[in-house]
This record gives sequence, C-alpha cells and structure tokens, in this order.
Amino acid sequence: MAKRVALFLFLSLPLLIFCSISMLGNCNAISLKQTSQALLLIDNVPHLRQRPDFCGEACVAMVLQKLGSKLDQDAVFDRSGLSPLEGRGCYTRELVAAVKGLGFEPGQVWYSIPTSDSQSQLQSLFESVRAGLVSGYPSIVCTRFDQQPNASEHFRLIIGYDPRSDEIIYHDPALEQGKSLRMKRTELLSLWPLKYDSKNWTAVWIPMQLKSLPPGTPSDRFTNADFAQHIMKLQPQLTRKQFHAVVQPPFVVLGDESKEVVEQRSKSTIQWAVDHLMKDYFKREPGKVITIWLFKDAKSYQQNCKELFDLVPTTPYGFYSTKHEALLMDISTGGGTLVHEIVHPFMASNFPKCPSWFNEGLASLYEQSDEREGHIIGLVNWRLPGLQTAIKRKQLPTFQELMATSTNEFYNDPRLTNYAQARYLCYYLQEKGKLQAFYRGFAENASTDATGIETLKKVLQQSDLTEFQSEWETFVLGLSR
Repeated sequence: MAKRVALFLFLSLPLLIFCSISMLGNCNAISLKQTSQALLLIDNVPHLRQRPDFCGEACVAMVLQKLGSKLDQDAVFDRSGLSPLEGRGCYTRELVAAVKGLGFEPGQVWYSIPTSDSQSQLQSLFESVRAGLVSGYPSIVCTRFDQQPNASEHFRLIIGYDPRSDEIIYHDPALEQGKSLRMKRTELLSLWPLKYDSKNWTAVWIPMQLKSLPPGTPSDRFTNADFAQHIMKLQPQLTRKQFHAVVQPPFVVLGDESKEVVEQRSKSTIQWAVDHLMKDYFKREPGKVITIWLFKDAKSYQQNCKELFDLVPTTPYGFYSTKHEALLMDISTGGGTLVHEIVHPFMASNFPKCPSWFNEGLASLYEQSDEREGHIIGLVNWRLPGLQTAIKRKQLPTFQELMATSTNEFYNDPRLTNYAQARYLCYYLQEKGKLQAFYRGFAENASTDATGIETLKKVLQQSDLTEFQSEWETFVLGLSR
C-alpha cells in the first residue's frame, strides 16, 4: 500500500479560461478546446480500442498519438518490462514504468484514502485532475467497473470536465464506441477508490505530464505484446494441465517436460532452425504467432491431442493443425519432424504461391539436418532406400510431371515417392550449391513460372530435364545412409 501523502487543492476555476495554454508555462502541454462556459476539453485525442487486457496500454497510446507519436499500445506494453509469459496486460506498477520510459513524469501515482474522510480526499484529488486539464495534460485513472468492492479494475483516460453538468469527459478503451463519454463527477468519485482495505482505500492517478517525446515507430516483427496476447488466448488450456511456456520468436513453445528441458529444446532445435532458415531463405516471419506443443512421449502426445484439441493423430511424430494454429509434436521421436513443420509457416509468409512439391521438398530436406559452415543442410535420411528402389524399377515420374502436380495430386501419390523425389531434388541442389539460388529465383518468378520448371532449367543451366534426371538418378543411387 502506498504511503499516505498530503493532497493539494486546486483553487476554483474562473468562469472564463484563456485559450493560450502556452501562457501557463508548460511547453509540452496539449492545447485545450474551451468554450465561454469554461468547458475543459483536450480536443482531438484519438480513441483506441484496447487489445484484450491492454486498457492501460491503450490509454497511454492515445496520449502518445495525440502528441504526434506513432507508437501504439503494443509499444507501451513492451516498454513496461512485463514478461509476456505472465499472459496479462499491465498493472499500475508496470504501466507507470512504461509511462516513465516513454518520456512522461507522472509524479506520485498511488494515494491512500482513509474511509473516514473519503469524499473530501477524493474531491481534493479530483481538483488535481482538473488542474492537469488546465495545464494541458490528460489523466489516466484506475477505476472499478461498478461499485462492487471486488469488481475488476479498469483504466480510463480523462480528457475533459464540463462544470455545467458536473461531468468528466473520458475515453474508454474497452468500448468500440468509447470516445468522449461522460460520467458524473460523483460517479467517478464512487468508482475511483480501489477498496483493498476496509479502513484505507487506494486511488490511482497517472497524470500524463510530458517531459520529452521519444522517437519510434511500431515494430514490424512480433513483439512481447503479441506473445502476451497469444498466451492469454491459451490460458483455458494451460490451466487444465501443467505446461511450461517459452517465448521463442516467432513461436510460443509449450512442453510438459521440466522447464529446463523445454527451454533447452526451444533453443537448440527451434531457435537454431529459425535462425538458419531466416539466414538462408526467409525475410519475413509467419503472419501470426503459432504455438508449438512439445509432448514428452507417445502417451502424452495421443492423450493431449484428444483432450486439448479433440484430435486423433494420424502420424506418430507430429503435425500442424490449421484450425488451432499449432504444431503438435511427440518430441520423444526427435526434432526432425519439428524442423520440417517449422518450414511451412515461413514458406506461407514468404512464398505464398509455392507449390506443394517444393514446399514439402524443402521441409523434408530439413527433417534430418545439421550445420555446415554456418548454414543449415539436409542429410541423407530414411527416405533414401525407397527412392533408390523406385529409381531401379523405373517407377518415378519425370521432373516435369512431379513439378506440375496440383496439391491434391502431390499428396495423393499412389507410388508414395513424391516426398522423396522432391526432397532429393532439393538435396542435389544443396550439394551443388544451387538450392538458395533456386529458391530465390522461383519465389521471384512464380507468377510466370508456377511450377518452377523454367527456374530449375536456368539454375542448372540445362534445357533438357530428361538428361538432367538421368544424371540426378545416378547421383541418388550413389548415396548411402
């Protein structure tokens, strides 16, 4: 509980207030719109609808944007220092840290209000809020939603006061139509105190007095705010079972092993794969935060897929659920499938026209991977023997046929060779130092070369893919595990 401090009274306002706020000596003040009847109003403050549980962050962002800043409520959260793993928005202490970090000087924020003298004390505090409006700055107050002692707390931004009707004018970030709402002063005074203690209540007042406006623009990458919002959505599932969470951009990783093991897997497999894939191929992160669920063994994998998602896995390793925007993995089978699945959301964001053959070919290449001279490489894996058998039996389609397959044709493969053929085409290009050039050329020219056939010819410097396929088959037959 904050220490009780003396509250100052602001003298009664005159009936007419001069328009020039600069005469008050506050060079950082926001101009007031005033009428002949002494309406106090900080005009043209934008109203922002809060992201879930970001009411305080939205209030600060409204003031920032009124002052000409491009920073948004996510940037406010990120300045607070609050860990996204908390899965919530800022409480007062964290919001004040953000406010100070953004160049404001709020001064004292917490006030102890004895219940024996609450009305007098609250009125005195309100006079300070009104004095702030005269000086050109709005105030953030933390109130209860209603007059119930244990009701949820909520930040609102006070931008004005109308003495004719004795109403405050405020923006409510929780409401779509929350701009320039009005509330009787007496109602504010009843909702303002947070009644933690029967003898002493707490009032929170954050005057938005600006010292210096920081530069900055919203990030074009995922921020701590994005991860906090994502974890909020997962709370119903997280409260049902014990999972350890790790933010591993651009993913949130959840595992039912020990915290140390989940963190180690996140770093050694997920971060490693993401760093190398972005270095060699991808410029943009996936379009949304995706959850990676790492289940410790086959039993956990089967049980949790059913209990958490009502899904029955069709593979013992892991899969991506589009509906749940999640990768669900039995991590005891190794990290290969995980790296494979990580490729897909990056491909969707960076090469949305990518055909299935190359999407799966590149992903399959890295389902068994390592590092060579700072770059990710695919290794020979379990798909090789079946592919070699198909080559010897002359069962493979031509590359023109493989690369022209539709999504349905690629996945409904009666020979069961499409994955392996696509993978080892990528492996050949990798070993010849041409895979990255193929990816870049294909992604750039997909509108005119939807299959990638012409790009492949260009990268290989061969006009006849039939001749190349013979060379490739000889190469594949010479590989061994």
